[in-house]
Amino acid sequence: MWFRNLQIFRLTSDWAYGAEALSAALHKGLFHGCGATDRVARGWVPPRDEPEELVFSVDRQQLIVLGVEQKLLPASVVRQYAQARLVGIEAAQGYKPGRKQAREVFDQVEAELLPRAFVKRGLTYVWIDPVNRWLLVDASSSTRADDVMEHLKLSLGELPVTLVKTQLSPATAMTQWLAAGEAPGSFTIDRDCELRAMAEERAAVRYVRHNLDSDEVRSHIAGGKSATRLALTWNDRVSFVLTEQLQIKRLAFLDLLKEDAERQAENADDLFAANFTLMCGELAQLLGHLLEVLGGESE
Repeated sequence: MWFRNLQIFRLTSDWAYGAEALSAALHKGLFHGCGATDRVARGWVPPRDEPEELVFSVDRQQLIVLGVEQKLLPASVVRQYAQARLVGIEAAQGYKPGRKQAREVFDQVEAELLPRAFVKRGLTYVWIDPVNRWLLVDASSSTRADDVMEHLKLSLGELPVTLVKTQLSPATAMTQWLAAGEAPGSFTIDRDCELRAMAEERAAVRYVRHNLDSDEVRSHIAGGKSATRLALTWNDRVSFVLTEQLQIKRLAFLDLLKEDAERQAENADDLFAANFTLMCGELAQLLGHLLEVLGGESE
């Protein structure tokens, strides 16, 4: 339940979906598994074991989940079976099949193999915070987040969100913090980072579990490299990696937070709600402080 990554979006003032309205909209795009000839299926699933509950909501904080099912059928496998069939066709008709006929054979073989393909399933969690106007996708890549946003737009008919832009770019800020040997406010620098040159070759240096307050790091910065990733800790409670695209990765919450949630819970439903409530509270504060040290949002 605890998010591991954050793709960050800002709700606009047009967002007017309470839990009931959002649930009604999501029911238009319920998840149904792949049919015999489908490669991919997407749709909304319950965040917990309540079949009709597509939106889990506590104190106006909303949690929704996109389910994805994908058939695993490598092109190389289709090609192998199709080539064997084309050899037989050539022997039977006495000449090599043309491009159109070969394409038809490939399509036919794919249709025959799809029902027997392995199925991969995945869930992507989305936290919607109408109070602080955040929409956050637990995805490590922007491509996966875009997939979620596209499906959400299909369900809502609109998508009143924008990307967050800050006065100071994350790359500039992270580079300045490394050069100074410290991060501002309630943030501290950890031991992982990536420095990349702006020149055409984009030469990169990566540090893992390394002291970053060193002359070596500052020398790379003086030589023209900028920070594209930097491991940070906020308020001694949450650690993460900040990227130059204002993405947050490798989120890790202090064990005491999770233990606090367990103490509040009497059953599995209580624990789910406590985890979600604590996570929302911590991340809302973290994001607010992060925007502050990046100079606030740009117009």
